[in-house]
Amino acid sequence: ELSRTGATVTVVTDEDLSATADTRVIDFLARLPGIGVITQGPIGTQTGFTIRGVSRNYVRVIVDGIDVGDPSAPQTSFDFGSLLTSNISRIEILRGAQSALYGSEAVGGVISITTKRPDQPGLTQAADFEAGSYGTVRANYGFGWRSERSEASFSLSRVVTDGFSAADEAAGNTEADGFDGTRLSFQLATLMESGVRVGLNGFVEDTTAEYDEDFPIADGSPDERTDNRTAGLRAFAEFNTDAVENTVALSWFKNERHALGSTAFGPDDNTYIGSRLSLSWNSGIDFGNETRLGLGADLTRETYDQTGSYGPGTGANTVAGIFAEYSASPTSSLDLAATLRYDHNSRFGGFVTGRVAAAWRAREDLIFRTQLGTGFRAPSNYELLGPFGDPTLKPEESRTVDFGVEKRLGEDGLLRATLFWTEVDNLIDFPTSSYLQVAGTVRRQGLELEADVALTERVRLAAAYTYTDANNPALSPGNTWNTNFGRHDLSVTLSADLTDKLSGMLAVQHVADRQGLPDYTVADVTLNYKVSDSADAYLRVENLFDEQYQLRSGYGTSDRAFYAGIRTRF
Repeated sequence: ELSRTGATVTVVTDEDLSATADTRVIDFLARLPGIGVITQGPIGTQTGFTIRGVSRNYVRVIVDGIDVGDPSAPQTSFDFGSLLTSNISRIEILRGAQSALYGSEAVGGVISITTKRPDQPGLTQAADFEAGSYGTVRANYGFGWRSERSEASFSLSRVVTDGFSAADEAAGNTEADGFDGTRLSFQLATLMESGVRVGLNGFVEDTTAEYDEDFPIADGSPDERTDNRTAGLRAFAEFNTDAVENTVALSWFKNERHALGSTAFGPDDNTYIGSRLSLSWNSGIDFGNETRLGLGADLTRETYDQTGSYGPGTGANTVAGIFAEYSASPTSSLDLAATLRYDHNSRFGGFVTGRVAAAWRAREDLIFRTQLGTGFRAPSNYELLGPFGDPTLKPEESRTVDFGVEKRLGEDGLLRATLFWTEVDNLIDFPTSSYLQVAGTVRRQGLELEADVALTERVRLAAAYTYTDANNPALSPGNTWNTNFGRHDLSVTLSADLTDKLSGMLAVQHVADRQGLPDYTVADVTLNYKVSDSADAYLRVENLFDEQYQLRSGYGTSDRAFYAGIRTRF
């Protein structure tokens, strides 16, 4: 239960996503505490993010149990630029050091995304359609079927947009950068007579995204384009042996990215292919009602291959890991957890990471939390063996601590404050022409404040503020640990049931004290109208006051834009 974990967790539901009607997942996440966003233009362009100032290559992203970090990327990470809210039912953001459970790349946290599943017997269908500014058209169709023992679901979504210039229009750039994307996802599961539940889920996505050249940032030529194909597949079995709950899963992920463009150094044409094959076993044993032992093991093989203008690159590594987590409730108000993990990397040998966490309910509505953890990030195959790599790089090592207090307000309201601190040694950076190890310690520390309060029966206020203090020794501007995300980040969302059928939401975000960039304030408005019990229509206005701002230096953001859509379930 959320009230019994020492970690700070945010859960986003389908209802939350529907209320804002955001097109991209990252646009919703940007308003949550601790999350900063750095984009390079419209839908489909490269989109980075931070959790508590820790960049995306330190955050594990999972979709339906599949690790979707790109193994061919310079630093293994997930790009949120093209992930849409279509067909997503739940997002969990787990902040803080989680390497003891998830291994490398979980220094800053984990984001787990679940697609929609049938929640009632029989056949259910859903269809969404949206159109709006920049020639944008988005559609999604999904169906689900469920019986007493089995279930199946399928979803197909597509978006096409002319976009706007990735290089900021304020600098005289006028060439629009469009995007075309199609995504299919599915899930099958059945409970066999033996009591074993088996299933298969996966997805495939094809996208074409235009972008603008770098060195310098401009739209001087119209040929910059990235064609990207990603696919994932996971087969699993869930079964009990006496008192032991078991899950065994085999997952596969592949990303093939073809980037065609130009820079001040001339044209470039490169293809990047990355793949990941993982086998995992997780189990849980309950010793009475108050004690549980979790055990797990996993084996992962990642490969990377590159050809093109920047030269060839290829590499592979294998990581085997085992972990154990012991959780106990010595009293009815105190929950403790301790986790220990050992990973063996085929290139670097063994690593031990640990985590301890506690949640104390001083009263039924007052919770104190803390967690302490160590972590590591092994260099990616690209950092080691790519055209700009260094095979002598060592893994980064980290330490994280956070303390929090939460006051519950009724069934669904809360006030929450969390202090956090992270430091990393042996940071890998790209200051000039190659990756290198940076001397010194990089630190992130700060404060998250969060509120979700019902002002009246019809009006609700949600607010999130994050203060992040950064220390980057001997790093160049533009590195992966920059502070473009802002020292101060405040989001306020006001939602109201205006009538029995009409509801509205106003979301305002202010970000201040950014490295080399001015402060900005942006507001979005959404109106939802309930057409019938099974259909609703909405109008969304992004950047209501037409704020001119950048999320990354030189790259543009949307002007005031209008989108209208309809959603139906039957």
